[in-house]
Amino acid sequence: MTFVQALKSVLMENYFNFDGRARRSEYWYFCLLNFLVNFAYNMITRLIDSKLVAVVLAVIVIIYSLGTLIPGLAVAVRRLHDINKSGWWMLIGLIPLIGWVILLIWYCRDSELGSNEYGENPKGL
Repeated sequence: MTFVQALKSVLMENYFNFDGRARRSEYWYFCLLNFLVNFAYNMITRLIDSKLVAVVLAVIVIIYSLGTLIPGLAVAVRRLHDINKSGWWMLIGLIPLIGWVILLIWYCRDSELGSNEYGENPKGL
């Protein structure tokens, strides 16, 4: 799955979809997009010494963050479904450090082969 295909899947086709499964590439490309947006915002605000530009950029990033909140949660839930875990396991991330590490390990795991209770393997295996 390419970067553009993954973003199209997350932001257009599955915006409110918490059902089914998501491949690792779909999840991590979405994370990469969020990282790049935040990195660009931080670099631009450090380089430009204008309060007006900083405020406008902050508003844009807030709108972007609110717009990607639901698809971000949805792709994370579908990623957990891909390894045969309930989306409720995301709440383990509320445990400082340990929960984050467990989620990171799970998000890095390969898809469960074949179908599971959440649907067919998105890789077609």
